Amino acid sequence: MTAHTMPMPDDISTIDLTCPRTFEENDLSEYWRQLRTTRPLHWHPPVGDAPGFWVVSRYADVMALYKENKRLTSEKGNVLVTLLSGGDSAAGKMLAVTDGAMHRNLRNVLLKSFSPHSLKPIIDRVRTNTTRLVVEAVRRGECDFATDVAEHIPLNTISDLLGVPTADREFLLSLTKSALSSDEEGQSATEAWLARNEILLYFSELVAERRARPTEDVISVLANSTVEGELLTEEVIVLNCYSLILGGDETSRLSMIDSVQTLSRHPDQWQLLRDRKVTLESATEEVLRWATPAMHFGRRAVADVELHGQVIAAGDVVTLWNSSANRDEEVFADPYVFDLNRSPNKHITFGYGPHFCIGAYLGRAEVNAMIDALRTYTTGFEITGEPQRIHSNFLTGLCSLPTRFQPDEAALAAYETESGARL
Repeated sequence: MTAHTMPMPDDISTIDLTCPRTFEENDLSEYWRQLRTTRPLHWHPPVGDAPGFWVVSRYADVMALYKENKRLTSEKGNVLVTLLSGGDSAAGKMLAVTDGAMHRNLRNVLLKSFSPHSLKPIIDRVRTNTTRLVVEAVRRGECDFATDVAEHIPLNTISDLLGVPTADREFLLSLTKSALSSDEEGQSATEAWLARNEILLYFSELVAERRARPTEDVISVLANSTVEGELLTEEVIVLNCYSLILGGDETSRLSMIDSVQTLSRHPDQWQLLRDRKVTLESATEEVLRWATPAMHFGRRAVADVELHGQVIAAGDVVTLWNSSANRDEEVFADPYVFDLNRSPNKHITFGYGPHFCIGAYLGRAEVNAMIDALRTYTTGFEITGEPQRIHSNFLTGLCSLPTRFQPDEAALAAYETESGARL
């Protein structure tokens, strides 16, 4: 289903940001423009039994509130589904929904494994695997880029880091695709809950193995690290593995898929990329800005916060919309233009402030490797069928993208010769 531009209703408050269909079926560009211009702090009315919440749409405001960790907390949830249901059971234990000293200590433990130096062998493997998958797809001529290529890269990467056996990865992928979103509208909340619990149970078993026989992976690092003199509990380790497997998969995968659809619609930008008239680094940043897979994150106020003459009262839910901030005309020149040479490009696809995505360096490397492989081994591509959008009020992107490639025969021959020589 292709999104269409939503005609603006007389009452903008009738647009329901809690409903996945709102994002799946409509282009909300004009909605966000109006909010940024006339209602930078907008009160979203209650829906059903869920409470109302604040909607923050301007880049400067989103950045300021991401940095605000005294009067706003992540420990009551950080996405609409948990914020509106009253909280997150992982609060105080999982990095994404933990603040204060525990957040700093957990982040410092994980940074041992996510520094550029530690990630170098993983990123080398990313480039190798990405090249192989793209070459195979181009040689076949047609594929579903989402399921045949993109979904195999981030999950395998984060699985390598965590030490997930290869045989278990398809099972984990099916669970991650159900835990935060769905490929089909019909999935129930119970199915998503069961998927999340299956992931937790899986990692509980893996943690027990690493406690007994540690290796070099992230789970072993967590299992043998101490915070304030105490080993991390099994619950803390399992919850953070769960967070890493979800966070490490979704943003990169959805950005990669979006890049193919968007480049197919912008042949001038594709030609710049092919002709090496734009750097991979610049292209990567624009792909990430344009896709913005995580549409929002949220906080709950623990003290009153004044913004634009209104008061966010203690106890209120506040949602910070990356998808609007990354199109803010005050920050990005021609924000609705896809420009691979865009500079500066200070998008907030990975968030900002204390909860800035710990895997951002790795995510950038994955998208960079994909763009490089595409420009090297294919002269072009076209979308051959109707793309299918995921069903979510948190993530946006495609779960199916039928694609036909035109091969770069010289580059493919060189790759195959080099691969044969290595063998």
